[in-house]
Amino acid sequence: MRKVGVISDTHIPEFKRLPEALWEHFADVEQIIHAGDLSILQVIAELETLAPVAAVQGNVEQMEVVLQLPIKREIVIGKCRIGIVHILGRTAQYAKTARQEFPDARVVVFGHSHNPYNQEHDGQLLFNPGSATDRRRQPTCSIGKLFIDDETDSVRGEIILLS
Repeated sequence: MRKVGVISDTHIPEFKRLPEALWEHFADVEQIIHAGDLSILQVIAELETLAPVAAVQGNVEQMEVVLQLPIKREIVIGKCRIGIVHILGRTAQYAKTARQEFPDARVVVFGHSHNPYNQEHDGQLLFNPGSATDRRRQPTCSIGKLFIDDETDSVRGEIILLS
């Protein structure tokens, strides 16, 4: 079973630091995905102390992030193709937009709304971990994990609520 940490909307340095619980929850992951709005590249350096990081830029980034990170990208972990983008559009259009942007991806990871989302749509898992630092209208901040099973060719997402 492959484990992938998923995080988005950290907004550092507006929010002073990444949550302490992150180190416990991501201690066993082989890869971390950051779905944008990190704001500064230092976030990647901190996360890389745990595992390699694949990230995209969001819509609230300092110039160093804009110059370094793509708007969208695809990665493959085991047998699982994963699309990553910050903004997927309106909730009612998630499935359509995800399929247009990443037609061959088994999973599409996104952020922006700060609202956790973990749903399958016609064989494509759409996964938003929520925000690790800014809960907005949510009861708590959150991160996520993907569990990829190459033997059964399956993947599932888990939203992790932070206290």
